[in-house]
Amino acid sequence: MRLLADSHVLVWWLDDPLRLAEPARTTLADPDNVVFLSAASIWELTLKMAKGKLRIPEGFIDALLEDGFGELAVSVAHVRRSAELPPLHQDPFDRLLVAQSLVEGLLLVTRDEAIAQYAVPTLPA
Repeated sequence: MRLLADSHVLVWWLDDPLRLAEPARTTLADPDNVVFLSAASIWELTLKMAKGKLRIPEGFIDALLEDGFGELAVSVAHVRRSAELPPLHQDPFDRLLVAQSLVEGLLLVTRDEAIAQYAVPTLPA
């Protein structure tokens, strides 16, 4: 299985994995699955940290990579697909994650109910 973790899923994975629903937690931890973190999520999280809206350890990116999360860069195809999405959700980072999931054929792990408005496969976090 190929998955993309939403930004809040990354924070919960590091800070309090028990916040994640059990099926999501075990699926993310399964070494047979490929789990990605988006460059968009890292950008979002570091912006929130810089504004003082989020506190997570400085080495969080390395910790996620060491835990087996793979990097997913933002491509022109992702941005183009994001622009084609209906205006159901105004958060540009979430729209980009939806687009990345659709373009790359990934299951999006999220608890964001607004994302459920899109025709994107999700695994409840």
